[in-house]
Amino acid sequence: MPTYVAFLRAINLGPNRKFPKADIVAATEAAGGRDVRTHINTGNVRLTMSLRSRAKVEAALEAAYLERTGFEVPTIAYTPAELVAIADDARELAAARTDLERHYVYLLKEEPEPDLVAAVEARGDEVNAIVVRRRAAHLLLGPGYQAGGVDPYKTEKALRVVATNRNFNVVTTLADTWCS
Repeated sequence: MPTYVAFLRAINLGPNRKFPKADIVAATEAAGGRDVRTHINTGNVRLTMSLRSRAKVEAALEAAYLERTGFEVPTIAYTPAELVAIADDARELAAARTDLERHYVYLLKEEPEPDLVAAVEARGDEVNAIVVRRRAAHLLLGPGYQAGGVDPYKTEKALRVVATNRNFNVVTTLADTWCS
């Protein structure tokens, strides 16, 4: 059975949209997931599933999560190889920028349109940058970062795709522990 790493968007934020790890595991198993693992309580899930289409995996998980929680939980799935590629990109970008204060990775449900990628990447300046590679957007925030052209919230909207973000450490840790 294929393995997937799924990232859940907008859970456990404030008093609403609670989705504890035990419930995530139960709902993932109800959707047909096996060998389910979670990492911290921000919606990181490793599973095996007989479905072979990423879109079908995401749809099955989203339906099970809605059933369990009563609210929609957008879900973004990757194969282990895809997540390793994202982590490798993150490491490469971080190595080139030793001054980074923050490095967020926006995990994208779909690959954004090239014109949108070009427009978003053009927002960078001498301190901050956005680099989009396939289904991931890396926000590289330098010293003294303040919201401006490279704004995490505006970036997601500008790419016009469903996304969730994780920091560099979470992405690389998951790739190293779940995908090797």
